[in-house]
Parts: sequence; structure tokens; C-alpha cells
Amino acid sequence: MTQYLLSVIHAPGLPHLTEDEIQQSFVDTGAFNDEIVASGHFVFAGGLEPVTAASVVDNTQGANVITDGPYVETKEALGGFWVIEAADLDEARAIAARGSFACKNIVEVRPFQGVVELEGARA
Repeated sequence: MTQYLLSVIHAPGLPHLTEDEIQQSFVDTGAFNDEIVASGHFVFAGGLEPVTAASVVDNTQGANVITDGPYVETKEALGGFWVIEAADLDEARAIAARGSFACKNIVEVRPFQGVVELEGARA
């Protein structure tokens, strides 16, 4: 099975959700998480703090430069993600569609190039 990154995109212009709808999306996302764990597709998932909590580290030239804020100034932001295993892209897209419906956000699907497993790494 191939691993896929399902990125939850927070974008302006999406329908505004009421507080009750936001709370329901949390419940629905929890149920979706339970579904993909039970089906064997779940690998890892996490929600992210807002982009205002981001730092950018650039040590590409050997002069470690750290700046506050996101790397790219954009309206859209990565809000969270799932890493799943699926038989193929069609299955991954079908899973992403259920995740998008649950969390009420756009979900981008991208296959991993390959998975590197390091001896002694935490699972």
C-alpha cells in the first residue's frame, strides 16, 4: 500500500461556519478518525497551531537564520493533516472526500515518494 498525505487547507472564502457547526465538525472528524483507524488506513494525523505560531529556520548556507511567522505569505494555510495508507490514488481520494466532509475544509491528496524507516526511530 502507498502512503498519502491528506493536507487540510484552511482557505478564506469557504462558507463561514457557526460555532455549533464548528463543534459538529470536531465530532465528525473524530468519527472519521475512528473510521480510518478501524479500516486500517490510518498511519498518523495531527492538527496544527495557527500560522502565527510558525517559525522558519534557514541554515542552507551555514548561517542559521530563524524568523517568526510562515515561510510563505498566503491566504491559505495548512491546518492539519492525515497520513494514510491506501491501495491507490482513487482510494486515497475517496478517503480524503470523507475527511473533507467531516472537517468542512478542502483536503489536498499527495502520495509520498517513498517511506524511509530509521532504526530506533519512534513510531
